[in-house]
Amino acid sequence: MKKISSRFSVAVHILSLLALSPSPCTSEFIAESVKTNPVIIRRIIGKLKKAGLVNVRPGAGGAYLTKEKDKITLLDVYRAVEVVEEDELFHFHENPNPECPVGANIESVFRSKILQAQMVLERELSQVTLAQLVTEISEKTGSLES
Repeated sequence: MKKISSRFSVAVHILSLLALSPSPCTSEFIAESVKTNPVIIRRIIGKLKKAGLVNVRPGAGGAYLTKEKDKITLLDVYRAVEVVEEDELFHFHENPNPECPVGANIESVFRSKILQAQMVLERELSQVTLAQLVTEISEKTGSLES
C-alpha cells in the first residue's frame, strides 16, 4: 500500500521544533531530532520557505518561523511540501476498458466520492494549527511553550 509522503510529518516535526525553540535551529539540530540526514531537512525547509512559513539565516544561522504558530495550519504544511501530485490525493488506474459498463463509468462515479473524501481531509487539516500541536507537545513533555 502506498502512503502519503513522509515529507508532511517531517515538515510538521520541523515546524514544531522551530516553534518550541527559543532561537533558530540548524538543519543538523533538526536532523538529530527527526533522525534523518540534514540534506533531507534542508530540502523540506526549502519548501517551507517557498511557502512563506519559515526563513533561514545565512550560514549556520538556522531556520525560524515567519508566521505566528496560530496562523499556520496543517493544511498550509500539507500544501507546502507537495504531499500530493496535481492536487489530487488519489490516482486512478489508466485505460479502463470503455466497452465494459464498469470500466466506462467507474472514474466519473468514483472520482466524485474520492474528491469528497479529500475535501474532508483538507477541511480537517485546516482546523488544526501549529499552536495547538506545540501546546499538546509541551503538555506531554512538561516543558513550557515558547
